[in-house]
Amino acid sequence: MVALMLTAAISTLHPPQCAPGGACAGPTTWQLAFLLSAFAFLIIGAGGIRPCNLAFGADQFNPNTESGRRGINSFFNWYYFTFTFAVMVSVTGIVYVQSNISWAIGFGIPAFLMFLSCVMFFVGTRIYVIVKPEGSPISSVVHVIVAATKKRGLKLPENSTVSLFSYIPAKSINSKLPRTEQFRYLDKAAIITDGDQINLDGSATNPSKLCSIQQVEEVKCLLRIIPIWSTSILYHIPLIQQQTYAVFQALQMDRRLGTSFEVPAATYVIFTMITLTIWIPLYDRIIVPFLQRLTGKEGGLTLLQRMGIGMVLAMLCTIVSGLVEGNRRHIALTRPTIGITSKGGAISSLSALWLVPQLSLSGLSEGFNYIAQIEFYYKQYPENMRSIAGPSFFAGAAISNYLSGFLVTLVHRITSGSKTGDWLDDDLNKGKLDCFYYMIVGLGILNFGYFLLCAKWYRYKDGDNSTVEMATKGSQKHIV
Repeated sequence: MVALMLTAAISTLHPPQCAPGGACAGPTTWQLAFLLSAFAFLIIGAGGIRPCNLAFGADQFNPNTESGRRGINSFFNWYYFTFTFAVMVSVTGIVYVQSNISWAIGFGIPAFLMFLSCVMFFVGTRIYVIVKPEGSPISSVVHVIVAATKKRGLKLPENSTVSLFSYIPAKSINSKLPRTEQFRYLDKAAIITDGDQINLDGSATNPSKLCSIQQVEEVKCLLRIIPIWSTSILYHIPLIQQQTYAVFQALQMDRRLGTSFEVPAATYVIFTMITLTIWIPLYDRIIVPFLQRLTGKEGGLTLLQRMGIGMVLAMLCTIVSGLVEGNRRHIALTRPTIGITSKGGAISSLSALWLVPQLSLSGLSEGFNYIAQIEFYYKQYPENMRSIAGPSFFAGAAISNYLSGFLVTLVHRITSGSKTGDWLDDDLNKGKLDCFYYMIVGLGILNFGYFLLCAKWYRYKDGDNSTVEMATKGSQKHIV
């Protein structure tokens, strides 16, 4: 952030302003290199923070106590609340400073806030619960797959619970997992043969030939998560479209408030964030306690139930978007318009406030699914794999962004030569954006059906589909 601030504050680090009516000078090689180095530092920093901050924050609570479990459940809600509030401030206040006061000050404010966060983090280092790393979780996965493949010709013993190799290191941070019947092929990695050797401490001499049933179950946890994770890819698409095409809709709608003020089109997406910042405290403090009394389950609803509700809300959001767009285009084509966009499209007299319901539904969908996803990955991965819980969420969102762009390109190519015209024309009055929304709803229905099958098949880490409880080993000290 300091490097970005310097690119705006120091004149030699950015190209000169464009002359009126003249050509603009591009950046020099050194100016571009300095800017790219700033982006590289941001990427490296985000790569270090995002995979770890969720797991590190939740590790401060003791899952062996009732108050600790409540703290973990609330932590994910308040984490996403803080994240959303910060983004809301960034896209409004910080962007306003950058656009109307100074780009240098606009970059300087987040740089200073980042400095304060670093100071606070290091000041509190002595009181944090720090879980020491326990080798590479990926190597354990590879060992199980290799060992099971080598022993693929063996037959599992009838009394597998007693006969299979069972060993848990004394200092393991992973909770003991019950044996499950899913992915039975992997259980062969724990079959003890004459050629397998065991050390004096009970561990296998060659971990690529013999793995404990605990290691096998940890790999099963990872494999069970993958189908649930894959459902998030299509789920993100309608919410991503709300960040783009809702802005295009606003550009061709009446954005006037009063007689003189016109709301910027890009500002309307803030209603998604406002909904989230209102919903999360309401859900955490009022709705969750009520649901817990009603259902008798910790958290009120299971994680998969919350994810499913989020998917339904995303489909409902997209249906509302299609209805609003159809009405907007009908009014633009049949009634007097209030202006013309820079690209020549007529501006409908329909108020842009009609976008608020779909954007609010988008926020509610995030409040259910996004938070449940993050919490699901944290709780369902083995403890030594929690550092990939956060990246799992962001990886799904990243793939969804690429898929969303591909979908838009595909629709452009298919419909541009059709009789109905390009569905996603720059002038929405000539396009069929509502049809595009309904197509996304169709994909969402298929994805939701797939999710229901995965959710029915899924088994929580403790073997119970109704509650998710965790236990940790060792003598850690927790804040709660």
